Amino acid sequence: MLAGHLSPASGAARTIEDLPFTARVYVAAVLAAGLATLVLSPPHGITNPVLLVILLCCSTLASVMKVPLPLRSGSSTMSVAFAVHFASLLLVGTNETLIVAAAGAWSQCTFKTERRSTTHRTLFSMASMVITVKAAGTVYTWLGGAPPSQALAFAALAKPLLGATLTHFVCGTILVATAIGVSTKQSILRVWTGNFLWSAPGYFVGAVAAAVAATIVHSGGYWMALLAAAPPYFIYHTYKVYMGRIHDQQQHVQQVSDLHLATIEALALAIDAKDQTAQSHVRRVQVYAAGLARAFGMTENEIQGVKTAALLHDIGKLAVPEHILSKPGPLTHEEFQKIRIHPQVGAEIISGVPFPYPVAPLILSHHERYDGKGYPSGLKGDEIPIGARILSVVDYFDALVSERPYHKAMTVEAALGLLQQEAGKALDPRVVQMFSDMYPSLAAEAEASQEPSRQLTRAPSHTPEAAPAAGLVHDSVRTNVFHDIALAHREIYALYEIAQAMGSSLAVSDTMALISSKLSNIVPFSCCALFLYHEETDTLRCRYATGTESDTIQSMRIKSGDGLTGWVARNRRPLVNARPSTDFDAAGVPSDATTLQSALVCPLMFNERFIGTISVYHTGTSVYTDDHRRLLDRISEQAAAVIYNSMVFEQTQEDSLTDPLTSLPNTRYMFMHLTRELARAERLNSEVALMVMDLDNFKDINDTYGHHVGDRALRDVADVLRGAIRPYDMCVRYAGDEFIVVLSGCGAEEAELKRAELQHAVDDMPFAARAGTTLQLGVSIGASVFPHDGNSYETLIATADGRMYRDKTGRKAHGEALVLEVKT
Repeated sequence: MLAGHLSPASGAARTIEDLPFTARVYVAAVLAAGLATLVLSPPHGITNPVLLVILLCCSTLASVMKVPLPLRSGSSTMSVAFAVHFASLLLVGTNETLIVAAAGAWSQCTFKTERRSTTHRTLFSMASMVITVKAAGTVYTWLGGAPPSQALAFAALAKPLLGATLTHFVCGTILVATAIGVSTKQSILRVWTGNFLWSAPGYFVGAVAAAVAATIVHSGGYWMALLAAAPPYFIYHTYKVYMGRIHDQQQHVQQVSDLHLATIEALALAIDAKDQTAQSHVRRVQVYAAGLARAFGMTENEIQGVKTAALLHDIGKLAVPEHILSKPGPLTHEEFQKIRIHPQVGAEIISGVPFPYPVAPLILSHHERYDGKGYPSGLKGDEIPIGARILSVVDYFDALVSERPYHKAMTVEAALGLLQQEAGKALDPRVVQMFSDMYPSLAAEAEASQEPSRQLTRAPSHTPEAAPAAGLVHDSVRTNVFHDIALAHREIYALYEIAQAMGSSLAVSDTMALISSKLSNIVPFSCCALFLYHEETDTLRCRYATGTESDTIQSMRIKSGDGLTGWVARNRRPLVNARPSTDFDAAGVPSDATTLQSALVCPLMFNERFIGTISVYHTGTSVYTDDHRRLLDRISEQAAAVIYNSMVFEQTQEDSLTDPLTSLPNTRYMFMHLTRELARAERLNSEVALMVMDLDNFKDINDTYGHHVGDRALRDVADVLRGAIRPYDMCVRYAGDEFIVVLSGCGAEEAELKRAELQHAVDDMPFAARAGTTLQLGVSIGASVFPHDGNSYETLIATADGRMYRDKTGRKAHGEALVLEVKT
């Protein structure tokens, strides 16, 4: 006898509502048919109640002696109670046997079960047995079987008993096979041939044993009839041994399958980690996809295919360069074409694996669009496999709510809203709606599926070395292995980004700003600083700093050999986890207020020449490891050449805009500055004063004392002029012995005052031409004011130049008058 435990694909159905609609209809129909059979087939009158009770007891006992059937879903069992049914059919009749069969079915579902049987399952088993026995009894009577009141002739039983046995087998097994098929959406014929057909011989052996027992009972040999229990027990034992072997084989196959799946999963997680995503991504996608596949009524094999495809759908990204996968900005046309190959590559890789369910077609089509604008084949609508349409939705959703290098994570509500916008365009609207409806339950299931046992970790093989710095980290920190994979690929991409950034700017500060923004992805810091070495003074000056206390650090000047930076400059070796306060003390900055607790300092070497250090500081204690030192060392190697070239470029640029004799800005720089200032003054409706000045009697100094003395006179005058103007004003060596001063926001009255002040400053400057000889220097100055004296720098210079020559003439006349007065 069979007891079918109806179940959906996810496990045994606890209520009838858990069953698919078709299965619920089928169960209701069987229950109605069974009830009708019982009502329409009452016992004709029990002539031998003792025998009926014995048969009931035998049926109950035989039902308890059951073996589980090797079904993947649900938990159907088989017992040898069919032998008792045959004996009861021969001894008490069909209608009375219905009671015996129903009692046996109830016992089989109630006693010695792994879990309590649900009501609908028990009732279904009882109803199916009632229908089966009624059909077998009808065939037995129709083929001439003797009623219970007549003596049994063993030879005459052959035909009707054979028909009844065949009917019992076919009807009972098909009823249960159909229940399993409709509840799990499997082929009914496949379920029947694969799980029940093999049991047919046992039915016929049980029928012969029942015929022998019934014949003996009719002859009055009740005790002798007990010998007929031997064949059914032998059948039970044979079933049990056979089923045990099948169970062992299935268990072995399942273990091997689980091993293969675990191997696939581990590789998939490693591939997923390469994309710098959490290893939970593929698990969530797998849970979401399996839940949707189940909701759409896919078979168990198809669901397993979807789950495997969810693990491996991005395996083709192994053929896509890492810098394209991790690119934060938009892809170029060529880069997008490279991305488009990954479904085909993945499908080709997987096509070589003999999965017992479809996987490669799902991987191939998971980037197709519902509107036909996807890739690689441009499939549209239902042309796309349902499994691929499911994968598209869940993968897109999880990508939206996850942090990626190319976008920030969205909220769940925003992501679901975007799915709705794409429904009918990129995504199947039915799948989108189903996912939106099921998301709360799927999210809970995904959260529960994050097994701690899969959070693989490793302990470092050695503790970090940090000599010769103090305050090192010696703790053995456990690291997630998938995190290690992600870090390895993040390191490659960060180095690639830094290499790209280095060539995009010629200025030292701009170069360091780009490097520090990329460096934070692989080396944590609260503050990053660049110190450049000046050979003339043997000091290191901070040229760039960003982050915590960057303003203080940027003002630091450290003597070589002092502090962390000075130690690295002297020894040309990195320092790990030293105390940042040492640098503060070396720079003469109070260190007690700093919040920085650990530092990593690496030297910058170019062609074996020390040019400076890159220093990173952190507010945490003992943050840096040898891995951080290795990375910063590698970056320092790349950065040294770029920073050196930037220094050369800035020096060259400064030289091109600076007068080499006086270190004042030159004419070229003046025109750039003056153009900006005049445009600004015009925009703000303000004034700009321009003064042209010429050194008096400069030719006499050169002719009398030599050009080297004249050069020294120019430098001294330049120093006086530079010191006499505001920091934001500009003094330029214009040509020869001429200078120009630009005064922003200065009117005519202020310009006249400044003109007199500058002339007095030069007049009061002592200049020793040679030992014992002091000369009186002087300058003639002419001023013009924008916009009153002109709207262009050419006009302003010409006007000021003319006034300067008038001033020179006046000064010369005044000087000659003074000489004449002295002589008089």
